[in-house]
Amino acid sequence: MLAVASAALLAFLVSACGGGEEQNTVQPSAVSQEDLTRLPDATTYGDLADAPLDPGAAPTGQVLHPKKDLVVYKAVNGEPFAKLPTRQMGSPTWVPVIATQGEWAQVLLPTRPNGASGWIHAGDSDVESARNNFVVNVNREAFELEITEDGKSLGKWTIGIGKDEHPTPEGRAYIIASIEETVNDYSPIVLPLSFHSDSHETFGGGPGTVGIHTWPDDSFVGQANSDGCIRVTQEALDELVKLPLGTVVNIV
Repeated sequence: MLAVASAALLAFLVSACGGGEEQNTVQPSAVSQEDLTRLPDATTYGDLADAPLDPGAAPTGQVLHPKKDLVVYKAVNGEPFAKLPTRQMGSPTWVPVIATQGEWAQVLLPTRPNGASGWIHAGDSDVESARNNFVVNVNREAFELEITEDGKSLGKWTIGIGKDEHPTPEGRAYIIASIEETVNDYSPIVLPLSFHSDSHETFGGGPGTVGIHTWPDDSFVGQANSDGCIRVTQEALDELVKLPLGTVVNIV
């Protein structure tokens, strides 16, 4: 566990289906600017208790960047429950798509609870779209992190994970930002994930965001001695920082 402060950021812990033609043309119900303002932000600071959870569908390899604050719905044109901002922790917001239906996309969200998801209208005027075929696989039992592209391994490294009382959470997360560290000296860059600690509601004044970072020495390698973060070697971090935002991180 560690406290991270960068500029005006925060201290944080460092852890479909198809449809018919009618469905494909469903447009979102109008939401007034006043109502949009009232919706909670889907960010690492948020807790969207009513958000649909990740259904576990295979990732599509598509990532989206909102061009404006977008309404997040519980289903296609369903109940609005949040808004997705254009930036997260000083970085552009990029979210992985896990299902599509016409111009609608179900995306993973960076909030509590872990695995939160929602539907956004993903028309050309709403989002920028890109392909991201990179995946990071973390095996806690083996203390191993692997980067793949199109299923092909690009490298494996031995890592450190959370201790028993503050475990690294399991599930499908993704990289939400890349922060150049300016306060602490344990890691030149920190990669916060969309997941949060299950044992720390807050840490250092932040929301308990789990992340990937290095450590001043190699004592962490093959050990469960963090407060939920994933500790990696500098060599691994050098490769991880090359990955696009929105890259899926599978933690098993």
